[in-house]
Amino acid sequence: MQAFTTLTGIAAPLPQANVDTDKIIPARFLKTIARTGLGVSLFANLRYREDGTENPDFVLNRDPYRGAEILVAHENFGCGSSREHAPWALLDFGIRCVIAPSFGDIFHSNSLKNGILPIRLPREVCDRLMEDARLGANARLTVDLARQVVIRPTGEEIPFEVDALRKHLLLNGLDDIGQTMQHAPAIDGFEAKQKAAQPWLYA
Repeated sequence: MQAFTTLTGIAAPLPQANVDTDKIIPARFLKTIARTGLGVSLFANLRYREDGTENPDFVLNRDPYRGAEILVAHENFGCGSSREHAPWALLDFGIRCVIAPSFGDIFHSNSLKNGILPIRLPREVCDRLMEDARLGANARLTVDLARQVVIRPTGEEIPFEVDALRKHLLLNGLDDIGQTMQHAPAIDGFEAKQKAAQPWLYA
């Protein structure tokens, strides 16, 4: 998993509440267990017309937001089903951080496990960040995870809360497997002792 330390990038405003996981990645694209290749289908029902052409009114189809790394939305982002494909699609598109007043619980957990930082901030703060984002490439936001602040183009720093363990894992690029592999020497030592004492388990 790619570490998340400090991110400075274009933020895309998505002034919608209750954006569920089916809107993030429609069910018809869930035929793969690969974590790559889903970015093209992110928000497919909003990004594309019925004939497959791009909807020019959708924010991620407009410059500079095609290169957005931060998404600012309204309440209950990622509600709905528990599909892990939702953070996979966001990450494959290039989104590393989502800022919203609240998130679906499972989406919030899945995002952290996949290297996406979900930040909860009050609605009025999210609205200010959206106004910043509407300025386009001239209004990049900075997210400093170590210091736990979002920095506006004006220089104003907005603090946010994050679970201490999840912060450690993100800063060090550790998913669940990576966290386990930190204990590899102890695991190897246990297996060596067990193999000597109970070799029939390894036959």
